[in-house]
Amino acid sequence: MRMLARTAGVELGEHDIRVVNVGPGAVSTPINTSTTNDPAKLKALNAAIPLGRMARPEEIADVVVFLASGKAGYLTASTVHIDGGIMQGSVGQ
Repeated sequence: MRMLARTAGVELGEHDIRVVNVGPGAVSTPINTSTTNDPAKLKALNAAIPLGRMARPEEIADVVVFLASGKAGYLTASTVHIDGGIMQGSVGQ
């Protein structure tokens, strides 16, 4: 997805079309209940996230609203990781 955003952003820029990919990390939603309901799993996950916790859905939404606004009008061909810093600890990312 990162390469698709980069390629599409470069190719579509001349048409004033911005392409921004969003890479959320762990988010506290029902899909993650098996982790949030297991104290050991949740502790291990939180320990891997530099900010020490999962994101709240509204934290992801706030960034997406910004990216869709004119305030991010000069941003394209990019991926924005909203992950509490966990990608920084991933090898090869």
